Amino acid sequence: MNAIDIRDLLEQPGASKTVHIDETVPELRTELVEVPPDRPVVGDLTLESVVEGIYLHGAVRGTMRMRCARCLKEFDAPFDVTLAELVSKDPTEDDDYRLEVDDTLDPEPIVRDAVVLEMPFSPLHSPDCKGLCPICGGDRNLGECPGHEEVDPRWSALEGLVLPEIDDDEPGRAEAS
Repeated sequence: MNAIDIRDLLEQPGASKTVHIDETVPELRTELVEVPPDRPVVGDLTLESVVEGIYLHGAVRGTMRMRCARCLKEFDAPFDVTLAELVSKDPTEDDDYRLEVDDTLDPEPIVRDAVVLEMPFSPLHSPDCKGLCPICGGDRNLGECPGHEEVDPRWSALEGLVLPEIDDDEPGRAEAS
């Protein structure tokens, strides 16, 4: 994203300006979600001069490409994210964002952080997605899995065990009353 010249704002406390952004943000992704490099992030950001620095707020929107966490089907979903950050004139080590030496502000890290925080950790294309079969890999949503009898591996040691028949009429057995 292009850096925004803020010299005029720093010289006039209380001044503000609105900037329209319509740019791609490279490498905006998590494991299962991304904003593709050919899809821009669009929005209006207002920059206000305050005593501490620049208060940036606004909203950005775009489209995310997601991969379902259960069946790996790809799908698109829109996003609309609200931003509100203070960029300090005199940053300390605790401040997340800083003004550039040439009195510009690069909104990309702020936009990137806000969008990534909105990305779902485990996206689902449908709440009732049945996922992939762990045995054959078939998509259960499409009926590709014929069904398998699954045995809990913790019980596998008992697989060949044969128990003797118990005769309930056997002498010496006390009946529970």
